[in-house]
Amino acid sequence: MGESAFKALADPTRRRILELLRAGELTAGELAEHFDMTKPSISHHLSTLKAAGLVDAERDGQSIVYSLNTTVMQDLMRWFYTFTDRSEDQ
Repeated sequence: MGESAFKALADPTRRRILELLRAGELTAGELAEHFDMTKPSISHHLSTLKAAGLVDAERDGQSIVYSLNTTVMQDLMRWFYTFTDRSEDQ
């Protein structure tokens, strides 16, 4: 779990993309429908998320389908949970 994951999560647009992907796989075009920004801007956000390991991308014909990388998300959640689990401190 690198610094790039936290940097990726710092942006509200990228957090929204992750929320949308939580419901299932989407193409860049389908994701772009939810935002008032250019497709190249969405692609940049997707590239950042992919580089951070938060999303996976798989070519399906002419399209690239994006999905959550649940392994990395689970690692992040475990790490965040360490800040709320006080049982070891008592």
